[in-house]
Amino acid sequence: MKHSEFTTGGEFWCGCRQWRCTDIGKRTIVAIRIDRVEVRSNESRLRRTLDRAGAEAEGWFSGPPYAVSETVFDENDQDGCALTPDDEP
Repeated sequence: MKHSEFTTGGEFWCGCRQWRCTDIGKRTIVAIRIDRVEVRSNESRLRRTLDRAGAEAEGWFSGPPYAVSETVFDENDQDGCALTPDDEP
């Protein structure tokens, strides 16, 4: 994808994962992963993986600030992004 194709709140695919753009810089894109969330804890009984629907229902993607970590995509990373999973390089 080209930098101009990203929109804040828009979704895209990269590395077989689905992302939502949270911020657009001059040369970078910031996004959160939305296809699943891994909830971690020191106690193994509290660890779990949520699918998108479950994570949305629990408010993991509400923000900013977000309960999940944001990832920065630089100019080189953006070439590997696509609007649909079928278009991924």
